[in-house]
Amino acid sequence: MRIFFAGQWHDRERKIEVRNPYDATLVDTVPQASAADATSAITGAVQGAALMRKLTGYDRFQILRKAADTMLARQKELGRIISLEEGKTLAEGVFEVTRAAETMELSAEEAKRLGGEVLPLDGAPGGAGKFGFTMRVPCGVVVAITPFNFPLNLVCHKVGPALAGGNAVIIKPASDTPLSALKLVEILLESGLPPLAVACITGSGSELGKALCSDERVRKVSFTGSVEVGKQIAEVAGLKRVTMELGSNSPIIVLEDADLSKVADAVVTTGFANAGQVCISTQRVVAMDKVYRDLLDVLKPRVEKITTGNPLHEGTKMGPLVRERDAIRVGEWVDEAVQQGATLVCGGKRDGTMYAPTILADIQPTMRIARDELFGPAVGVSKAATLAEAIEVANQSRFGLSAGVFTQDIDKALQFAKEVDSGNLHINWGPMWRADLMPYGGLKESGFGKEGPKYAVQEMTELKTVVIHTRS
Repeated sequence: MRIFFAGQWHDRERKIEVRNPYDATLVDTVPQASAADATSAITGAVQGAALMRKLTGYDRFQILRKAADTMLARQKELGRIISLEEGKTLAEGVFEVTRAAETMELSAEEAKRLGGEVLPLDGAPGGAGKFGFTMRVPCGVVVAITPFNFPLNLVCHKVGPALAGGNAVIIKPASDTPLSALKLVEILLESGLPPLAVACITGSGSELGKALCSDERVRKVSFTGSVEVGKQIAEVAGLKRVTMELGSNSPIIVLEDADLSKVADAVVTTGFANAGQVCISTQRVVAMDKVYRDLLDVLKPRVEKITTGNPLHEGTKMGPLVRERDAIRVGEWVDEAVQQGATLVCGGKRDGTMYAPTILADIQPTMRIARDELFGPAVGVSKAATLAEAIEVANQSRFGLSAGVFTQDIDKALQFAKEVDSGNLHINWGPMWRADLMPYGGLKESGFGKEGPKYAVQEMTELKTVVIHTRS
């Protein structure tokens, strides 16, 4: 495939290979863009932003609505591309297309709702005869830097709101999974988007990211990825708006009155989907002493039943990690925890990019698996004597993206919601649940700013205040 910027498709002599994580077969190649290409992309996007600013909200709605419909019409094709480049199961890939189309549909609706408010200026001293209102206007050029794990939907969560708000957008997708983003550009162009309003360039994150984020013509950067890269972007971005969706180490707290069967279902679903490569995957389970051993007994056989293998095969429930070095890292963290006193309940084996679904018991807060983001198919289980202790353990992390609690006690559920430092909180389910319309973002080093089309549009537009001074 080729890259797209300044209104045209481009090729380059240097290529990046996109390989299937499961068997390393070549899926496609994409050009390796340079910093000069990034600068050209920004120049084109500045022109595109001027064009987008002139489009009505209804015009933008129609473009995004048509794009959403086209995505659904090509669902199987797009789902297969996602599975091939990222490694998630085909069912997961197809479902991601459904979500991505919904994200674009929600963005389309928001394009029609950009408005302001009337200001009661007569309530201010000297406000007599004054009429005030606010207007929302586009930021201009938005840079969207996206991760590998949801190569279509997380791109749509940035591109859809950017276009809905009347901006031009430049996409820098993850080098492992660029194909879905490039397909999205094709669909947007087919849907009537002005060619200068969108760009997608592939290549080195350090080279392209710096060139894109440091340019003063860029008004907004939306980034999803690691804390370390997020900090680098913040350093070079300068005076511009930045949204960061960063790391996580999401916990589940299990109280004595919890339905352990439901807890086990939630851990299987939220801990091992996409081989644990989800920002809000369950990574830690903190259970009360009284139910700790019973929970492990219920959980173990369900995790052992997760079928792994070729993600294109219908019976596969979990595919590979995106890179072999990530599978190796997961194994190193698991082995390290066992050496430090954790108990391997099941799993713990690697075969290339495949890592078996793993449960570790007797996890301690000092272990790396309890402190940092694993981003792999292993869940650590620990115990606590009280809810207060469990909340303390849950908060012993530099991250705060999502968390869950299982209880039938409404008072304890609300205590959890008030005291756990997390941007998303779930009662009687795990942390990995997201409706694409809801505000989504974290606390602490999990980032700042909100995604979800309604909320992202607010962050990708700016507010003007207008005051009419009447003669009366």
